[in-house]
Amino acid sequence: MPLLPSIKGPRDLDALSVRELEQLAAEIRAFLIENVARTGGHLGPNLGIVELTLAIHRVFDSPNDPIVFDTGHQSYVHKLVTGRQDFSKLRTRGGLAGYPQRSESPHDVVESSHASSSLSWADGISRALTRTGRRDRHVVAVVGDGALTGGMTWEALNNISDDNDRNLVIVVNDNGRSYAPTIGGMARYLNRVRTAEAYRNLHRGSDNLFRKLGPAARAVYRGVRGGTHGFLSRFTNNAALYSNLDIKYLGPVDGHDLASLIETLELAKQYGAPVIVHAITEKGRGYQPALDDEADQFHAVGKIDPVTGKTVGNKASTDDWTDVFAAELVRVGEANDDVIAITAAMLRPTGLLPFAQRFPDRVYDVGIAEQHAVAAAAGLAYGGLHPVVAIYATFMNRAFDQVLMDVALHRAGVTFVLDRAGVTGPDGPSHHGIWDLAMLQLVPHIRIAVPRDGERLREELQEAVAVTDAPTVVRYPKGAVAPELPALDRLSDGVDVLVRSDAQDVLLVGIGPMAHIAVEVADRLRAQGIGATVVDPRWVIPVQPSIVELAAAHRLVITIEDGIRVGGIGTRVRQVLREAGIDTAVDELGVPDEFIDHASREQILADAGLTPSKIAHDVVAQVLGTRVPVARGAAANELPTLKAFVRADEERR
Repeated sequence: MPLLPSIKGPRDLDALSVRELEQLAAEIRAFLIENVARTGGHLGPNLGIVELTLAIHRVFDSPNDPIVFDTGHQSYVHKLVTGRQDFSKLRTRGGLAGYPQRSESPHDVVESSHASSSLSWADGISRALTRTGRRDRHVVAVVGDGALTGGMTWEALNNISDDNDRNLVIVVNDNGRSYAPTIGGMARYLNRVRTAEAYRNLHRGSDNLFRKLGPAARAVYRGVRGGTHGFLSRFTNNAALYSNLDIKYLGPVDGHDLASLIETLELAKQYGAPVIVHAITEKGRGYQPALDDEADQFHAVGKIDPVTGKTVGNKASTDDWTDVFAAELVRVGEANDDVIAITAAMLRPTGLLPFAQRFPDRVYDVGIAEQHAVAAAAGLAYGGLHPVVAIYATFMNRAFDQVLMDVALHRAGVTFVLDRAGVTGPDGPSHHGIWDLAMLQLVPHIRIAVPRDGERLREELQEAVAVTDAPTVVRYPKGAVAPELPALDRLSDGVDVLVRSDAQDVLLVGIGPMAHIAVEVADRLRAQGIGATVVDPRWVIPVQPSIVELAAAHRLVITIEDGIRVGGIGTRVRQVLREAGIDTAVDELGVPDEFIDHASREQILADAGLTPSKIAHDVVAQVLGTRVPVARGAAANELPTLKAFVRADEERR
């Protein structure tokens, strides 16, 4: 009889024997493969953490004992155990989030999926519980998928080791990988532990021996392990890794052996001070297609055939934005020996793999350490190289200080390529790249390019790496590259004119891919007798002189971007116009300054009013003078026609 449907909460695990827990683990793996194959999601990490999650929930009492997952994408099993077993709409509107989410369950503590913050959270929570007299509660931080490469982890460990009077358990889910194999000295050290013959032989022999000798011998085994910083670790010298931190270390333990995991976690729970439990797991465990995938062991998949693991459906006929960048960077590298590439544990997802294959000695993967990546880039630029730092837009937030004070202050020639910029969709609030335009335009001397199609991405990347005295940014969205949108004319400062009308009523400034929407809006306005000019600035920061001149000649300016409205490019355009003494009204369109839940990109843009029909309707009302901001000098003979249009459009709605 299946066990998974009977699990409504963590305490339902208490009545299960170890053998039944093993059966439940097998059912969970089958469930994940079947369901994630339909929706897409983070499959590999969750297949590897099944037993570890079951053991944690068996030993600790969530949510009374808060569990913090780092990274958050390894929480699918946690969702199942805490009563969320409808995965039919995973990562789509109305369905489960792909990360912990407080609105779903009190068992979810930290929502952000940015890595390496869990120990700081756990440090704070455990201090608060101790200070307020709740010493019967424990805090568990589950650190995995490369999160130990982030600097915040080590800052937190330094502080945790300074105060050992609290119930804090740090579980290291050590699968040796983030997206791809985890890099760095720390990773090499742990890898030696995982592969050491002494560890493997000793673990099997000692565990089997003590089990055969009965309960008394098992108690001795647990005591020996706890009292010596880990019985097994002494034979692999792993305790030396943590000896200077003054934190108790238990392990390494087989992360798929439920009995051993439960015993070790019980020991950690009883210790009464911070403890590190080192569990060795296998990413993609139980699913051969994932294990055979050397690239990332099915870290994140789209819709796949659950039997073969092959992608379902036809691949789009066009490349995606990342593919275009990847190919062009190789061409840039071939023409410029000084160009090197840097990424933060995302060589393949950001498109740097072809460059690494072509120039293996010109790529640096620094692990999940964006701040280090950016500061190191400043140093590389000082040494005469031109670094191209490829990062997801949402993760750029973490390195703002380094962009400002290390790169820009020193006028370093560094190019930042921001993938997944703007609204990204299914990964939810922490993964939308909607803050970069507002954030980065604050940086003095910075130059920001937003390509509208693949050809513009190629040329703007070439232009960016030619800048040697300031930071440059090239940002583009997730998914298929937009169709090519040729310009009617390129102005002297590089601004592309996409649509020109005899009547200069409305200037539509389309930022990057939003230029396609601007062109469609212009077509709708033309049908109502309103003349529209559409431009793509290409380089949106600094605001180009021709944008100022065109704005002065029009009655209304509309900017359209897929970043936040507050402090966005539209705000900058309006400010520049006011400084130039131009009083043309500006309407800045973008997404709200809110944390936006997971949904499709199209749904989110529609919610924000960023559709051609909604924009055109509002522009007509502004030209008519019935909506703020009002266009300058509406002609009296236009009013009857425009009023009729507004009435008809409202009736259709």
